[in-house]
Amino acid sequence: MHLCLSSVHSPAPLITCHASPSVVRSRTSPLSPPPAPSPSPTPTPPLPSLTLNPSSTPPSPIPCALHCPHFQSCSGCTHEFNLHRPAIVDEATDFFKSVGVSDFTFDSCKLWEWRCRAKLAVRGSSANPVIGLYEEGTHNAVDIPYCKAHHPNINAAVELLKEGIRELNIEPYDEDEGTADLRYVQMAVTTYNTSLPASQRYRNGIVQVSLVWNSRNESSPNAKKLLDLANFLWRKGGPRSNAHLIHSVWANFQTSTNNIIFGNRWRHLIGEREFWENVGGIDFSLDPSSFGQANTRAFNILLQKLQKCVPYGSSVADLSVKCVEINKESKLSFEKTVDRLPNFVDSSISWHHADTSKEPLSWIMGSDVVVVDPPRKGLDPSLLDALHNISSMEHKAKSPPESPTTKVKDEKRPWILRAREASVQIRSKTTSNDSKTLPQILIYISCGLESFKEDCKLLLSRKAWHLEKAYGFNFFPGTHSIEILAVFKRNKRVGLKKKKSAKKKKKIL
Repeated sequence: MHLCLSSVHSPAPLITCHASPSVVRSRTSPLSPPPAPSPSPTPTPPLPSLTLNPSSTPPSPIPCALHCPHFQSCSGCTHEFNLHRPAIVDEATDFFKSVGVSDFTFDSCKLWEWRCRAKLAVRGSSANPVIGLYEEGTHNAVDIPYCKAHHPNINAAVELLKEGIRELNIEPYDEDEGTADLRYVQMAVTTYNTSLPASQRYRNGIVQVSLVWNSRNESSPNAKKLLDLANFLWRKGGPRSNAHLIHSVWANFQTSTNNIIFGNRWRHLIGEREFWENVGGIDFSLDPSSFGQANTRAFNILLQKLQKCVPYGSSVADLSVKCVEINKESKLSFEKTVDRLPNFVDSSISWHHADTSKEPLSWIMGSDVVVVDPPRKGLDPSLLDALHNISSMEHKAKSPPESPTTKVKDEKRPWILRAREASVQIRSKTTSNDSKTLPQILIYISCGLESFKEDCKLLLSRKAWHLEKAYGFNFFPGTHSIEILAVFKRNKRVGLKKKKSAKKKKKIL
């Protein structure tokens, strides 16, 4: 699709720290009493009737440490110290040096209260609900009311949900029996509030609550409890309450006994239907069923870097948009987002319900720049093979077209037909299918360093691509994981050398 990236807002302030702890705290048990958490870098204003501070003990003197009372009991964080620079950064730096990039940079981003999207298990009892993550390697849910990674209003919304569970006698899910009411909850924070100064929007984000209900639909016997819980959350945390905390409440209906959190049926219960966020200078709509980055601030910084890597006016194939969309509601979100694009973005933008692993050449052809954002396992082998062999593909693409008298066969491949039927073309005329150009720039966004290294080595092996730039981002402080933004460019020197050598041979003859 043709996409001209617009200008973005200035980046949020970064936290920089180079201190390391002189001692490492040890515990006799994962559940033994931990020291009190220190205040986060920006003080959190208390919410009426919601008390979140577990202690008033003075903060720890160790900077860039997690300071979380739940560390070692839940599976969310694996590293307690040096949040600003996890050890994997050194591994990434060494790798990029080995492939010719000596100026790899790393943005530490926001170290605490960065998570704006969380999926949490609901277990325990109606009198004593447990809302949190599983203990590492088990299905034992751990309560995490003071999580230091969560946006403060996620923690506040969890406390409000617990209050509603107790008051309305909502039964948390029993995993062994497959019974009871509430299985999981997703909390998603939107900081989109143009009535507030930009500096206050993050702190005052409000929460979209998605309740995963153990029933087939809203007509099930326990549906009244669901509506009562939604009304409770809205009454206590909606815009007319003392503390406006809740953006909206949604229901997802799931009765499967597998580990999949969401079912296929969604229903909007109360509050605002549309969920907006501003990232990369663009307003975008996001349904609760769609994938969204948990660390919106870090993602915003990455997009600013990415924008500078795309030449103005380029035709861009964003394969994270063109991959399989199991939930068709993303199509509506796409249309809403495009409707809000600034008027100066006069481009041809398309959305497709398709699988890029099937005939990937048909998706990348006609694009100057390809953006890939694969899952942790890396690129699909068929797409990786297409990019790896792009030079030979370009030769085929430029071969003379068939005679006009050649009979055109009807398209019968079901995946191509489905993609055409579900596609959405916005703003400009559809790009001509006759375009035979292939991308000159590949932008690879990776959440798995090991898979990226394997893909990178293969892309460089035939010298069709060279790695020009690489950046790292701290999307998940407290874990052994970083996000990578790498820019590959096509290398045409091989073809030029062949031509020159051919000319010299002619002269000798």
